[in-house]
Amino acid sequence: MKIVLLWLFALLSLPILVFGQAQRLEQMQNKTILVFTPHPDDDVFGAGGTIALLNRNHNKVYIFIYTNDDKGSYDPDMNSQRLARIRRAEEEVSEGLLGTPKENIQWMGYDDGMLEYAPQPKLTEEATAIIRRIRPDVLLSVDPGEWYERWHKSDHRMAAFNTIDAVRAAEFWLYFPNQKLQQGLQPYKVPEMYFFYPSPQEANYFVNIDSVAELKVDAGTKQVSQFEPAVNKYRSDWEAADLEKAKKEMRDEQPRKDGHYVEAFRYATGFVQY
Repeated sequence: MKIVLLWLFALLSLPILVFGQAQRLEQMQNKTILVFTPHPDDDVFGAGGTIALLNRNHNKVYIFIYTNDDKGSYDPDMNSQRLARIRRAEEEVSEGLLGTPKENIQWMGYDDGMLEYAPQPKLTEEATAIIRRIRPDVLLSVDPGEWYERWHKSDHRMAAFNTIDAVRAAEFWLYFPNQKLQQGLQPYKVPEMYFFYPSPQEANYFVNIDSVAELKVDAGTKQVSQFEPAVNKYRSDWEAADLEKAKKEMRDEQPRKDGHYVEAFRYATGFVQY
C-alpha cells in the first residue's frame, strides 16, 4: 500500500513539475544561470541554443566543467596534457560564440573518464559549494533521470548524480557545515532545474532554438578535436568539405518538434524525498 501511495503521489505531482515554472526559460532576463557539464562540449551540444538565448536576454551564465576531457583522441602523437589544453581553448571559443564570458567558465579539473573514481564526498562538497556561492535562479545539468541513467557513459552518469546530490546537500546547512562556518556560504535551495540529454520518455520541456540554430552549429564546430578527421589525427583547422559535413551532421541530429529546431529538457523543481 505504501508503494502504491508513493507512486500515486509521484503521478499527481507530475503536472506541477512540468507546468509549474513561473516563466519560460528562454524568456528569462537578468537571472543567474548555473550550468554543470561533464566535458567541455556537452554544454554546447546539449544546451548551446538555450545558453545563447539566455545570454542574449542579459542573464549571467556560469559554466562549471567537471573534467578536462583529456583522453578522447585516437591520435598516437597526442598526449593528455596537450589534449586538455586544446579542449580548454576550444570550449572558450565555443562558449564565447554563445555569449558566455571566458571568466564565467570554470574548470573543476578531473581527468576524462575518471569522474566516478573521484574522492567522495569531496566531489559532492565541491559542487555544493559552487551552488551555495553562485545561488542560481536556474540550474542546468545532465539528466540523472530513471531511464537515461541506464546508458550514460561514466562521466555523464557521475556528473548527473553528483550534481543532484549537491542540489540536495546545498539546502541543508548540516551538509558540509564548514562551508557556512568557515567560508560564509549560506544554505541555498535551487528553484528550478532543467536537465539536458533527457530520454524521450522523460523530456517534458522544449526550447525553440530556430533563431540561434546556426549559431549553435558554428559554436559546435569550434570543437574541432571532437570531429573527424581530428579525432584520429589532430589538426586545429578544417578542410572546407569536412567542415560542411560536420555542420550538416549537426543540423541533421538537432531534434525538431512541430517543424522547429528544439532542445529537449526534463524540467523539475526539487529532488525526490523518498
